[in-house]
Amino acid sequence: MTFRFNQFIQPLSAVRFSLNIILISVLLLSLGGCAQIGSLFGGDDEEKDVRLSAQTLAGKGMEEFSNGSYYKARKSFDEILDYYPFSPEAMLAQLKGADSNYYMENYQEALMLYHEFEERHPTNEAIPYVMYQIAMSHYQQIDRVDRDTNGAENAIREFSKLLRAFPASPYTNEARGRIRAANEFMVNHEYFVVEFYLRTEKYEEAETRLKYLTSTYPDATITPKAKKLLKRLEDGDPPGFNLSSWFKDTLLPDWTLFNSDEDEPTKNPTSEK
Repeated sequence: MTFRFNQFIQPLSAVRFSLNIILISVLLLSLGGCAQIGSLFGGDDEEKDVRLSAQTLAGKGMEEFSNGSYYKARKSFDEILDYYPFSPEAMLAQLKGADSNYYMENYQEALMLYHEFEERHPTNEAIPYVMYQIAMSHYQQIDRVDRDTNGAENAIREFSKLLRAFPASPYTNEARGRIRAANEFMVNHEYFVVEFYLRTEKYEEAETRLKYLTSTYPDATITPKAKKLLKRLEDGDPPGFNLSSWFKDTLLPDWTLFNSDEDEPTKNPTSEK
């Protein structure tokens, strides 16, 4: 008897075909069951759009902002910017999103949004407020006198820009006061360096630093004390055991000490601070 290979192939193919039919049937039944289960729980063929409108999100965000819920407010404002970037509410969302970041102490994120607002809306009536907030975002990053002075330097620069651009703005007196406070911080930083030189007995370096301090900041609060210390170094009589008495209160001073206006400057009318 002669056996042909096709005799074994054909029956095996038929079995595979039957199994495929069964698997497809089971899959279809499963999908049908899922559809029925989905309909029992309110599922529809088309996804329902439950996204809030830009106007609703703006109202929600402002309410959250007024209540101090800055994280929730930022999410509402971010949603406006993501889904309604050309809506009338987008400008408000950008400004209040920056404010939300500011009050959460996310100063870098706040700066980015304030700068974007300034670039996109250079003639908007809120620009003085935006420039003030940019300066404040730097001012709030002023660290201890033994750290870098970038925060103070940037704050002085930005407050000065505000004074030049809007000399009669509601923020003028505060800007002047904070510039003086930041300058005092810069002086105190220099004075801290002098203390380091004295503690390490580098008197020549300390003398050079004091000369720079007194010539650069002649009107600073600490300058009279610095001049007395400089005179002692020039006379070859550096302070010894009482060195710490020469270096007290070298922190960022309260800006209100330099404020010529007793009233708090008016804030942005659209924000509650």
